Amino acid sequence: LEEFLNFTQLKTSLKKTILLDYYTAGFLWAKEMNFSLIQLSGFMDLLNFILENISDKHMTLGDNLKELERAMAAKGETDSEQRGDLNFFSIEQAKAIIDYFVISLFKHYKAYEYLFHGPREELVLSEE
Repeated sequence: LEEFLNFTQLKTSLKKTILLDYYTAGFLWAKEMNFSLIQLSGFMDLLNFILENISDKHMTLGDNLKELERAMAAKGETDSEQRGDLNFFSIEQAKAIIDYFVISLFKHYKAYEYLFHGPREELVLSEE
């Protein structure tokens, strides 16, 4: 994933290390759910979409929850139209995905906002 996400300087960038950890945890969770390849791809796209809403669009928790709802319901007005709808998930899988995001990201939303918009991080001078 490090190579796929084009993350460099992982040993000196706390932000990139945290993001890599979140992407890896999401990928492993989706694999444990036995998602098909297209479902796995859709889930990772959704994970990236939610993180971009925080980092690039500065969305509030409420707005990001609404975007997730729209994307999962395949309603318009989101970037999910460009990605295609998410109808390849069953209702049970969609509920599990929402639960995953609530537990893994939305409960810690302030921390992710700080990660993206807090003061610049100090560079680590050594691997220790």
